[in-house]
Amino acid sequence: MTGGAELGTSRASSPTCGPVLYLDFDGVLHHENVLWHPFRGPHLVAPTGHRLFQHVDLLVEMLAPHPGIDIVLSTAWTLRYGYRGAARRLPLSLRHRVVGATFHSAMDRDQFLSASRGMQVWSDVQRRHPSDWLALDDDAFGWPAWCRDRLVRTHPELGISPLDVQEQIRRGLARISWGAFRFDTRRKNAT
Repeated sequence: MTGGAELGTSRASSPTCGPVLYLDFDGVLHHENVLWHPFRGPHLVAPTGHRLFQHVDLLVEMLAPHPGIDIVLSTAWTLRYGYRGAARRLPLSLRHRVVGATFHSAMDRDQFLSASRGMQVWSDVQRRHPSDWLALDDDAFGWPAWCRDRLVRTHPELGISPLDVQEQIRRGLARISWGAFRFDTRRKNAT
């Protein structure tokens, strides 16, 4: 895939949905070191004071002014639980925004896993054609150059809690929220 050609193709095509927030869980909503156990399920191996989904209320608060932004799960939790099962881990206010995941059961699992997170997200952008998008992830490895300005890199242990990360997220959400307005206007004019 060539960056310029692919980017040009995506921007030239009409959006088929409004703005999307690509959401990882580990290293975003909680500490990155999550393990799965057959009896205990997911659990953190992290210093005292960390818990699963400890920053989810912060994300709820940051998304509240932007009701037109949907969520696509870009987390490995979808491989284990499916996108609906992973979404059920979120509070209702976020769960209602979830419209899908970067991985789905019709995909080749090994091929999907061989791609970097950035390429997984970019492939979904190419399929979904959002009016605009932003990704929250602690993994910046392998993101295509033409996508890096859409990535807010979170702290692997502190997730979205550092103030500088919160500011980047707020700016990014405000930017893509404009895409919700443009997409709504196009839909209304088409009817």
